[in-house]
Amino acid sequence: MVTSGPHLHRTVGQIRELGKKACVVLNPATPIELIEWVLGDVQQVLIMSVNPGFGGQKFIPSALTKIRQLRERIDEKGYDVEIEVDGGVKLDNIGEVCAAGANVIVSGSGIFGTKDYAKTIDEMRKRGEAARLT
Repeated sequence: MVTSGPHLHRTVGQIRELGKKACVVLNPATPIELIEWVLGDVQQVLIMSVNPGFGGQKFIPSALTKIRQLRERIDEKGYDVEIEVDGGVKLDNIGEVCAAGANVIVSGSGIFGTKDYAKTIDEMRKRGEAARLT
């Protein structure tokens, strides 16, 4: 695993040279403009919808705008880039997250904080797929 450094383009290139998929991560306050120049070289962008550090945090609603803007840029350029979202994704907001353009979801407490994990995952899938169809 390669971590952050001052030369994002070089780091992404090194990851790809190793035959691996490159992903960049944006924290809540990090603008998508910072990854504009590598967007065509990565396979995934992870948008953190909470500030990293501990589980169970509440979803930051402004992440929806970031997801929408990123999806628009990816689609405009014709890139094949997944948008992953991690942080505060639960049954009550997964539809909005997927409708905004996310296609990979991470949910910890949104699943493990429920009584029936399988039922919750199934319902999340249904809501996410329904939202992407609209």
